[in-house]
This record gives sequence, structure tokens and C-alpha cells, in this order.
Amino acid sequence: MTGRRELWEVARFSGQRRGFQPQCDCYRTDDPPALHLLLELPGVDPAAVRIVAAGTALVVSGVRRRPHPAAARYHQVEIEYGPFERRIELAEDVDADKATATYEAGMLRLEVPLPGLQAPAAEPPTRGRETARQRRAG
Repeated sequence: MTGRRELWEVARFSGQRRGFQPQCDCYRTDDPPALHLLLELPGVDPAAVRIVAAGTALVVSGVRRRPHPAAARYHQVEIEYGPFERRIELAEDVDADKATATYEAGMLRLEVPLPGLQAPAAEPPTRGRETARQRRAG
């Protein structure tokens, strides 16, 4: 061996790498009618994230860059870096033009309205028992 190699460069220590794949939760609300997606994107610059509606799916892509500290010699490498693309198939049609996105503390939150649906109407107030005084007054 002619030069010093880091463990992550040695095949038997590096193992099969699959790349960074953000985890996602998706849920629906009825008031307002929308789909909500929550993606884990720790260490990702929000400016490096792209969100595109593609048919019945949302595609979130970007890159998580590995920091390069000066004179660093890694002993262990577990965190996945590099480009990513996450395609989330949606069970319902959505109004992607009215979607909103926020990024805070490494979490990307998307709210995508469901078209043609309105929030459930409030129940009309029910009349309780009238007192004798209320009946006489009415």
C-alpha cells in the first residue's frame, strides 16, 4: 500500500451506500382540506431544495453537502451526503399551485390544498330546553 487511506475509502468498511434518502410523513386534514407532508432534511441548505408537482406526485430534490474540515481524517462515516430525490405518490388530486412550504430546524413542511373540497360546514346551533320565562317572553 503506497499511501494512507481513510476507512470510508476501503471497500470492506464502506459497505453498500444508498445515498441520502429523506424520510417523509404524509397525512390529510379535513379542516382545511389538505395533504400535509413532513420531510426530514437536516443539514440541507433550503436554497438547494427543489419541489415539483409531477402528475399525482410531488418530487423533492436537492443536495446535502458533506462539510470538509481542514486536515480532517475521518474515523467513522455514517451520515449520507450527496444529491437526493424523493418522489411521493399522492392518493388524491391536489392543487399544487396553492401549496405552501416552510423549512425550520431541518424539517420541510408542505401543505397542499385538495381542490374542490370545502371545510365541513359548522353544525347549526341546537336549541336547548327553554325555561318557562323564555317561553312567556317569546
